Amino acid sequence: MNALLTDKTAFVTGASSGIGRATVQRFVREGSRVAAVGRNERALAGLVAELGADRVVPIVADLTLEPDRASAVDRARRALGAIDVLVNAAGILEGGSVEATDLARFDHSMDVNLRVPFDLLRRFLPDLLARKGNVVNVSSVTGTRAFPGVVAYCVSKAALDQLTRCAALELAPRGVRVNAVNPGVVLTGLHRNGGMTEEAYRAFLERSKETHPLGRVGQPDEVAAAIAFLASDQAGWITAANLPVDGGRAETCAR
Repeated sequence: MNALLTDKTAFVTGASSGIGRATVQRFVREGSRVAAVGRNERALAGLVAELGADRVVPIVADLTLEPDRASAVDRARRALGAIDVLVNAAGILEGGSVEATDLARFDHSMDVNLRVPFDLLRRFLPDLLARKGNVVNVSSVTGTRAFPGVVAYCVSKAALDQLTRCAALELAPRGVRVNAVNPGVVLTGLHRNGGMTEEAYRAFLERSKETHPLGRVGQPDEVAAAIAFLASDQAGWITAANLPVDGGRAETCAR
C-alpha cells in the first residue's frame, strides 16, 4: 500500500513532545519530509537521530516570539522548499476558573493556542495556495464541550475550532483545506506541564477510564494517525472538519 504522504513537505509545531512528536514520526513513516519545530533542542536532535537528517529538519524556536516565528518559517522554506502541510500541534493547558484566571494567563493561552496558529497560517498561505496544500490544527474536546476549571484552555480551543472553519470556507475555492482534530485525554506531558502534580495526574488518568466511553486515555500516535489522514490526499474532500479523537468523551462531556 502506498504511503499517505509520499513526497509531501510539512511544518509541525510542538515537535519536542507529545502529539507533535508523534506527528513528525508518523509523517516521516508516511513518506514526508518535516520541519520539526519545538523549544527542546535535545528532543529535536533525538528525532533526527531516529528518523534521519534527510527527513527531519530540526528548528529550535519559541513561536510566541515574532522573530522566532519568522526565522522558523524562513529556515523551513530554505531546507524543504514550499510547504504542503502545516500542523499546529503546539499548545498549553493552564488551569483556572474565571475567578482565578488573570488576564496575563488568559492572554498567554490565547497567544500559544490561537494567535501562533493564525500567524503561521498567514505566513505559509502563499505555499499552501501554490501547492494546494492543507492545514491540520490540534484542538481539543474542550473546543466543542465546556469544562469547569480550565476556562482559558476551553476558550482558546473553541476559538481555534472557529478559525479552522472560517479559514476552511475562505480557502476552499482556492484549493486549500483546513481541518482540526479534537483529542480527549492523551498520554502526553500537557497536564503536568500545566502544573498538575504526579499524584494528581495519576488520579486523573485513572478517572479518565470512566470519562472516556472506550475506557482508556489515548496515545499520541492515535491522534497522529488521524492528522496524517486529514493531511493526505485520501481526505481530499474533507475540509472545515473538527474530528473527535477522544474515545467518545465528547458525547458524554464527563468531567
